[in-house]
Amino acid sequence: MCRNIRTLFNFEPPATELEIRDASLQFVRKLSGFTVPSKANEQAFDAAVERVADAARALIRSMVTQAPPRNREVEATKARERSALRFGVQADATTAAGIED
Repeated sequence: MCRNIRTLFNFEPPATELEIRDASLQFVRKLSGFTVPSKANEQAFDAAVERVADAARALIRSMVTQAPPRNREVEATKARERSALRFGVQADATTAAGIED
């Protein structure tokens, strides 16, 4: 769906309010098709972001798991590795510019 929406459940430290709001904003942007709503739709857009954030917060707080909390750095490293496999490792800037020793 949205590449910018990340899993927020079961991390140590827990998801911050900013992370929840950012994910909610991305979700509403995707649904509405607007990055920035018009003045006429701004109130409805902002209300939707708040309602989605409230629902996300309630969901995250109510869920339970027996799995240990995930480490953000470890998960970020795994994501970078998956990206490198998917898109290939970019060449060194000096090699790409044709500069050799």
